[in-house]
Amino acid sequence: MKTIKLLFVSIFIVNTSVLIAQDENEKYDAELAKQYEADEYGMKMYTLVLLTSGENEDDSEKRNVAFAAHMQNINALSEEGKLVLAGPFGKNDKDFRGIFILNTTDVAEAKSLLEADLAIQQKYLKAEYIPYYGSAALISHLEVHGKIWKTQP
Repeated sequence: MKTIKLLFVSIFIVNTSVLIAQDENEKYDAELAKQYEADEYGMKMYTLVLLTSGENEDDSEKRNVAFAAHMQNINALSEEGKLVLAGPFGKNDKDFRGIFILNTTDVAEAKSLLEADLAIQQKYLKAEYIPYYGSAALISHLEVHGKIWKTQP
């Protein structure tokens, strides 16, 4: 009976140590994690900005100017490392227009980064700011993207 108990305890210990070992990432790179400001899960906080149609439905040249400035603002924020991801949505019945993921945990800072955006300022777009927890490596896609676009929007 003691042998059977000892066998079960041994099996339990071996299985437990195997499960614990599986939680550790063999490819973990501490320097890279530090560079991307990753927590122990490889994640970090950002601010997600959900853009919807604003109240201003004016379809004049002012709108074209505002959206041209909007694109300039996107490019400037990207170059500064403040914009991690941006893009428009396809047609949808929710009136969603696009998203930004900003490299800041502070919603007030996110708002200040977009306060000069004419499309938001002139109410062609409305911005909702939401704290977002995602992969700390999101920012790394900018380097790759910079090598694959042929024509800048």
